[in-house]
Amino acid sequence: MRILTLGGGTVGRWIADMLCRRRHSVTLIDSDPEIVRSINSELDVRAIEGNASQSTVLFSADVLSADLCLAVTGNDEVNIVAASMAKALGARRSIARVYAPAFRDLATFDYQQHFGIDSLLSLEQLSASELARAIRNPDAIPLEHFARGQLQVYEMDVSAGSSAAGKKLMELDLPQGVRVGSLAREGRMWIASGADETHVGDRVSLVGMPDAISVARKVFGGEKRARKKAKVMIAGGGETGYHLASLLGREDFRIVLLETDAHRCEQLSKLLPHATIVQASANRRSVLEDEGGGTVDYFVGCTGNDESNIMAGVEARELGASRVMCVVGRPDYANVVGKLGIDLAVSERDVVARQILGFLNEGAVISQTKLPNGSIGVYELEVLPDSPITKASLANLPLAGRCLIAAIQRDGFVRVPTAKDVLKVGDIIVALIDLDDTDEILSLFHSD
Repeated sequence: MRILTLGGGTVGRWIADMLCRRRHSVTLIDSDPEIVRSINSELDVRAIEGNASQSTVLFSADVLSADLCLAVTGNDEVNIVAASMAKALGARRSIARVYAPAFRDLATFDYQQHFGIDSLLSLEQLSASELARAIRNPDAIPLEHFARGQLQVYEMDVSAGSSAAGKKLMELDLPQGVRVGSLAREGRMWIASGADETHVGDRVSLVGMPDAISVARKVFGGEKRARKKAKVMIAGGGETGYHLASLLGREDFRIVLLETDAHRCEQLSKLLPHATIVQASANRRSVLEDEGGGTVDYFVGCTGNDESNIMAGVEARELGASRVMCVVGRPDYANVVGKLGIDLAVSERDVVARQILGFLNEGAVISQTKLPNGSIGVYELEVLPDSPITKASLANLPLAGRCLIAAIQRDGFVRVPTAKDVLKVGDIIVALIDLDDTDEILSLFHSD
């Protein structure tokens, strides 16, 4: 595929090298002549000097024939403008990397829709999502970056006293804004259909809008019983730490977040009212002891400094933390952290690599990823003209047990569909697809 990378800094250079090694044709634009010379001499990449947000420069990089444009400069505004221009000038898909949370906050302004960008990616949010999934359930369905981030996934076991036990899903009184995405029983996971009967002990994943999920949880959870919340200590209140605390929420976790900057602590206390914010350094053993670092279920180091994360994790492990995780950027540290007692090291590079590789698709597929158990794929699909998927309602299509349409994005709004919905050309949908049926299901989205 022909890929245009805007920005030759640490992230842009690494992405260009990764894609080039996978035999993609890569063109890179950067305004620094030294960076351009270095890339041209060291990588099998065509590097061009220029401003990525200028149309003449994009034309010189042959933006018209680009399958994918990745805007990953160090400036959020430049990335958004450049990705928008690239899409308007002919690139099939465009992605912009952003750092500031405001650019992904749909409550204030929809930057992605306004500028016509296919996706806004945050390395920090991606890393936080990986950590949150490892804490909640490593096999959880990863939907945080689909459907504009408005979908939520909640996994729970079917309780003995629940109204769902022993009933088929079609018989349950679930709110309209939620679907049961998958069922897991005796080590096997599959896409749920209305005919599936739930048993006590089954693990179900609820996919939908947050308010609807809160209601649906009562159907599967039976009588509400107080249970011990897992304690999580987060070292570092930057964007990764903030996103992690937000994703975990207040209902199942008690969160203590350590941050050294007083002004940032004030911000976090307003943004995260459910978390305990402590102005202190996680690299001081006395602080970890005083704040209960040795009694936590999960300790997560995400300060922005690899060495600080590793050292804080080692101290927490020695004090008695049950599980220790950290964000590590340097690839050469990957083989070290396990020997130091750290259970999981999340690399921003590895996480964003998986995300970008998921965008390297053709036809109706915008992006794709697979669940760790290897049986279910998560697809973001565009409904094309004359595709069979538009010929009937969802209930009358051959999808049951093989494909679940989890969300529809239409005219900038995201909602959970009903069986009566009929997909329209231009819709963007999120689907869970059984990998054994992928080819047959995807054929429904291709134009006749």
